[in-house]
Amino acid sequence: MLLSHNQCGVQFERLKIYIKIVDTGGGLQIIKQLRDANIDFRKIHNIILSHKHTDHILGMFWIIRYSQKFFSNNNYEGNLNVYMHKELEGTIRKIMFEVLPTKFTKLIDDRIIFHIVEDKENIQILNYNIKFLDVHAKKDRQFGFKTTLENGKTFVFLGDETFDEKLRDEVENADWLLHEAMCLDSEADIYKPYEKMHSTVKTASQIAESLNIKNLVLYHSDDNDLKNRKKLYTEESKKYFSGNQIV
Repeated sequence: MLLSHNQCGVQFERLKIYIKIVDTGGGLQIIKQLRDANIDFRKIHNIILSHKHTDHILGMFWIIRYSQKFFSNNNYEGNLNVYMHKELEGTIRKIMFEVLPTKFTKLIDDRIIFHIVEDKENIQILNYNIKFLDVHAKKDRQFGFKTTLENGKTFVFLGDETFDEKLRDEVENADWLLHEAMCLDSEADIYKPYEKMHSTVKTASQIAESLNIKNLVLYHSDDNDLKNRKKLYTEESKKYFSGNQIV
C-alpha cells in the first residue's frame, strides 16, 4: 500500500507482487516517489482516491500521462483501476478531459477504469476486502476505508478531516488508525486547524485513545519544521495516547 501526499511523504507496504495507491498527491512528485521507493509502475493496478482537494488528486494527471507509454508499448498487463465516490469521479473526468490530449484521455474507460463506490460498500482489491466509508467531512465529500490486513489486524484510513463520532462503530478498537494531524497543539493559533476541519497532534491522539486504537499513524501535517517534526509530534502524542505512534 502506498499512501501519497505532498505533505507527508510516502509509506508503503509491498503486497506480494502488486501494490495499490491511496491518493496521488498534488503533482509530478508522485512519479518521483514511486521511483525513489523502487516501485515498478507496471505492478500498480489499483488506486483509491479519497476526495477532490488538489493535494490528493492532481498526481492522477501525471499517472495517466506516465501510464500511456506502458499501455502503448504493450508493457502493462491488465487495467489500472481507480476507485472513488460519484462526485469525485465527475471532477476527475472534467479535469482530465480538459487538460490532457486525446492520446491520454482515450485510455480512460479503456485501460484506466473508474469505479464508483458507495458508503459502506465492500470491494475486493488485491487480497484485501475494502469497506469504503463516508467520513462525514464538513467540506467536500470524502471517503476513507477499513480493511483487515493479512495478519488479521484491522486498518482504518480516515482521509484528511478529524474523526467524526458517526464512525465510532467502524473505528473503535482498530489495530491501525491513520489520522491527520496538521500541527502541534502549541501551533493551533498559527495554523488554525479547527477552522479547516483538521486536528492538532494532541486532538488526534486524544481521539485515538478514546477509540482504544493500538497503532496511530499521524500524517497530513505542515512541513514548517520537517527536521524535528517526527520527534516533536511523537513527544506530544505520547502525552495523550498510550499506544504506538508513527509520524
